[in-house]
Amino acid sequence: MRVGFGYDIHRLGKARRLFLCGVEIPYTRGLVGHSDADVALHAVADAIIGALGLGDIGEHFPNTDKTYKDIASGKLLKKVGTLLKRCGMKIQNIDITIIAEEPRIQPFKERMRETIARILDVTADRINIKATTQEGVGSIGRKEAIASSAVVLLKKR
Repeated sequence: MRVGFGYDIHRLGKARRLFLCGVEIPYTRGLVGHSDADVALHAVADAIIGALGLGDIGEHFPNTDKTYKDIASGKLLKKVGTLLKRCGMKIQNIDITIIAEEPRIQPFKERMRETIARILDVTADRINIKATTQEGVGSIGRKEAIASSAVVLLKKR
């Protein structure tokens, strides 16, 4: 068994679409980044890479590489899933926390679970998604950013 933890945060900006867990969320702003800036999928990818002992997401998908400019983070996570299988491991469970004042996450949670499950080729019951706020504190509390953390448990195939 191997455990990995991932965390990501991105600023919110205008003229961007908002993606969380691979799902487009209707909102007035989106996350700013080299890719589509999906903080939840980045946290999951980082957790898996960490559990495998293979560094971090930035080493595998550097923001200096034009290949990844505006790429859907689901494509990055799919590559991490392939790496996971090559290493002879499988996902036991993933626990994700999205930290945002807005928008509300609850209406999208089931679709998010299903999307991640499809990308990683696991059943949706292995994916848990929670949401919380910063109670008005800091950049997230001021609605300037959204963050996410993820914990993953891997097991040998």
